[in-house]
Amino acid sequence: MPVVTPYVPRTITVHLGPPDSNAANVTVPFSDYVKNVASSEIYPTWDESALRANILAITSFALNRVYTEFYRSRGNDFDITNSTAYDQAFVNGRSFFDNISRLVDELFTSYLRRPGFVEPLAAKFCNGTTVTCDGLSQWGSQNLARQGYTAPEILTSYYGNVEIVSNAPVRSPSPSYPGTPLRRGSQGADVTVIQVALNRIAQNYPAIPRLDSVDGIFGPRTEAAVQRFQEIFGLSPDGIVGPATWNAIVRLYTAVTQLNELRSQGQQFYAINYAAPGSLQVGSSGEKVRLLQYWLSVLSSFISTIPAPTVDGIYGSGTRAAVLAAQRFFGLPETGNVDNATWEAIYNQYSGIENTALRSGENFPIQGRTAVPALARQGRAPEKTALTQFPGKDLALGSRDPVVREVVR
Repeated sequence: MPVVTPYVPRTITVHLGPPDSNAANVTVPFSDYVKNVASSEIYPTWDESALRANILAITSFALNRVYTEFYRSRGNDFDITNSTAYDQAFVNGRSFFDNISRLVDELFTSYLRRPGFVEPLAAKFCNGTTVTCDGLSQWGSQNLARQGYTAPEILTSYYGNVEIVSNAPVRSPSPSYPGTPLRRGSQGADVTVIQVALNRIAQNYPAIPRLDSVDGIFGPRTEAAVQRFQEIFGLSPDGIVGPATWNAIVRLYTAVTQLNELRSQGQQFYAINYAAPGSLQVGSSGEKVRLLQYWLSVLSSFISTIPAPTVDGIYGSGTRAAVLAAQRFFGLPETGNVDNATWEAIYNQYSGIENTALRSGENFPIQGRTAVPALARQGRAPEKTALTQFPGKDLALGSRDPVVREVVR
């Protein structure tokens, strides 16, 4: 399946008020938008590393709004608002500071993302004095810059494990909707996008039938899944993906994967078919194996008897050991091979965790919590503390155990 590569739009449309207000829209060049927000949000006298870090956060957040069609999929005719309660400060018609303008010209085709993920990071931020948030502190970034932190070190200290994508393509903005309805008999990449999205949404809405094959062919099973989706979300259940159904699928897919949140599940496995593969064993390789390893790595952080395999797409001895442990845990025949029963058991356990614990936790495979990188200035990576595994005993009122401190902190 083709992955939709994020791009920098030549223009962006800003709503001059809260999302539901009857305010005007303005369409401006994307680089001017970033210059405007940066000139409104931060001080030009700050150290350059702080300015760079903030500009990258501003750009990445705006690109996330465009990429996820956050407002467009809700039927709005704008990409972002100027309300700081929802988005970023934008003052229509204001001038730009020269040094900020220069840095934006250098950086506006760069953005942040989690390693291995697709979407631009929803890099939320706040001033760090009157308002605090789970993201970058603007004044805190300046304090770190004064201590000698580089822009990447500042970003890592607030967002954890991120990478900077440079030279993203620039093109005119266009909606993801293909322009004509998809129906039985349609074929191509747009059908594949819908199939992948419906399979992922079905994890949260089990009444939607999962598709056994993500093949880009709009057949009767895809039609049935579309119809069930339409019934659940109050759309005309005609089995045709027109603009309203397409936007609803985009909106729900963004919601269940939290692509518009700082702690996003991410599109690491955007092209994955979640249906059982038939059989996986030592020597197997590919995306199905990577997905299996990903699920097992999540389970290993909650079930202490399951070791975490390397997520590399190669079914080796480490993956076999994790599968054997999972089969033992689920009471299945211990073959070390993944048949349909083993695949479904692992998937169902992962799905339960994803829908509960992972909603407020870190991205997976486990990266742990990132400490403020006191060692970064010494050229060493930030320390990471892995989440504690299940201690093998129930915890209740009055329990005393180191894991209790880990759970509550």
